[in-house]
Amino acid sequence: MTQIEEIIRQQRIAFASRAENIVMVETLVNEICSAYQISEDHYGNILVALTEAANNAIYHGNKSDETKEVVIEFSATETHLTFHVHDQGSGFNPDNLPDPTNPENLDKPNGRGVFLMRHLADSVEFSNEGRTATLQFALDKA
Repeated sequence: MTQIEEIIRQQRIAFASRAENIVMVETLVNEICSAYQISEDHYGNILVALTEAANNAIYHGNKSDETKEVVIEFSATETHLTFHVHDQGSGFNPDNLPDPTNPENLDKPNGRGVFLMRHLADSVEFSNEGRTATLQFALDKA
């Protein structure tokens, strides 16, 4: 393990629920993927899944209320990168979402975030009544 990896084994960022703060998520992903020498393909999966989770927290969870924060916590083990994305919203039931691949939903502008997260991450779990999304990525794909 390199010195950079030791420094980046755990990290936490918090930001107000504003669209422009997604750049902080991108920076976090860039730093972590660089430190762990993540392949370009796996980097893309992490970036898209995590920005979807953060966007969901901003827009759906916190309803773009700038007084509410989105918190992202990162940790790493020898085998996985794990991200916890927390919002301060009222929560939701992730098992009660319409299927975005259903023909009646194809033209809808929303509803693909959780679907993408589930297909790009190795594991996605929701807790805290849907206010926390935990995304896990295996390092063996790097």
